[in-house]
Amino acid sequence: MSALAQASASDAYSIAERLEAGLKGAPRGLIIDGKSVQSVTGKTFATHNPATGKEICQVAEGGVEDVDLAVRAARRALENPAWRDMSAVDRSLLLNRLADLIERDAQELAVLECIDNGKPATLTKAVEIEGSIKTFRYFAGWPTKFGGETLPVSPRSGAKILNYTVREPVGVCGLIVPWNYPMSMAAWKVAPALAAGCTVVLKPAEQTPLTALRLAELALEAGIPAGVFNVITGFGEAGAALVDHPGVDKVAFTGSTEVGKAIVRGSTGNLKKVSLELGGKSPQIVLPDADLDAAAASIAAGIFFNQGQTCTAGSRLYAHSDIHDDLLARIADHAAKLTIGNGLDPAVNFGPLVSEEQWDRVSSYVEIGQREGAELVCGGSRPQGLNEGFFFQPTIMANAASNMRIVREEIFGPVLSALSWSDPEDLVAQANDSDFGLSAGIWTNNLKQAHRMAAAVKAGTVWVNCFNLVDNATPFGGFKQSGWGREHGRQAMELYSEVKSVWVNLS
Repeated sequence: MSALAQASASDAYSIAERLEAGLKGAPRGLIIDGKSVQSVTGKTFATHNPATGKEICQVAEGGVEDVDLAVRAARRALENPAWRDMSAVDRSLLLNRLADLIERDAQELAVLECIDNGKPATLTKAVEIEGSIKTFRYFAGWPTKFGGETLPVSPRSGAKILNYTVREPVGVCGLIVPWNYPMSMAAWKVAPALAAGCTVVLKPAEQTPLTALRLAELALEAGIPAGVFNVITGFGEAGAALVDHPGVDKVAFTGSTEVGKAIVRGSTGNLKKVSLELGGKSPQIVLPDADLDAAAASIAAGIFFNQGQTCTAGSRLYAHSDIHDDLLARIADHAAKLTIGNGLDPAVNFGPLVSEEQWDRVSSYVEIGQREGAELVCGGSRPQGLNEGFFFQPTIMANAASNMRIVREEIFGPVLSALSWSDPEDLVAQANDSDFGLSAGIWTNNLKQAHRMAAAVKAGTVWVNCFNLVDNATPFGGFKQSGWGREHGRQAMELYSEVKSVWVNLS
């Protein structure tokens, strides 16, 4: 841990105490048209600290009527000259100003994310907060560079025609984000949407609503006009209403494949644009010539980081039979060295699962795996001495087989399923034998083999001798049932824009 991270985490408990005291009292409101308001029904729900299971505060429970109010506010803002006619330079300045404010409040935001999501505060600061700052700064550069082009056309002989294309905002965007990376996933969608000139209604997961609300407040402080960035907190009813609403032009969703399919069905009313970043069951493929120390450390991080609650988690290990046992022992050693506990403690690098529901899900899969014949190498239950909260040990299951549910289904927890292989052709078939295709890891010192394997694996991202690296400049998304479209880079800007072709007769 860096000295800066240690300094930031040293007073995390006192920051958390102050934040929680400030959150008591009136429920946290929805953000609609630049104001914090309670839901039309007056309903609220509790958000809990996963490390203790205790309530943090009450939050407004948005419903169908609230979604309608937010969408209408976003539509007015879209047509308001203050936003519609804003210059590209000024839009860039606003996004950079928002990044400045996130940076100013980085320590408090990191602690807020920690108590609402559970991941250690040192990691929320490095991943969620610093990642969000980078995302807004990156997309702040796009408004001045994202445009159309002139095209050489030949519609008929002798005609003098000028043809050019322009990029226009797709419109009002419904953004639905998950609980595993609450703030950074919001930034991944909000930043390109605003950079493209859209207006948004953000629906955070009900488990983790607090940083989304704070982000919208900072956007207003940055000078982003009222109605451009709205937030509806609540449950599935609110998300469904956002998908169904005829005033929404595009839906961007990160979450489960099951919900993604429901969103596609719900979007047909006005044929709104849809982009989806969905589930994964990522293979980690280890060839016999790999650097086992480097592979073991990265594979452990790839499945145990964020308690395995990551769409790209490397949850399927395919290790060559010659090195399988040795590699598994090294990964288990890394698991044993993790410090489990409340993420406010700077020594902790493995926090709780997000909720009791998620704890039950992960535990049930471990039981299913054992019934199907997998061997429990380590973990599989609650850590000793941590009786409060939703803590679950890092878990490795050996002797897994391709037909087992722990190999085929997304567990979304710290559970690694290990399989052995010896035939390279059969290995590729096994790795691709999945409904998902989000990412994959390949470990080898053979350059030719690495490229051949990367070409053969069906995944949107392939990491060779590394894992879980992402950057705003490079596209991110999946094959097969892992989603539609790509986030980051120019591809993200294209998701939030429409192309208009203009023909001018110069004859």
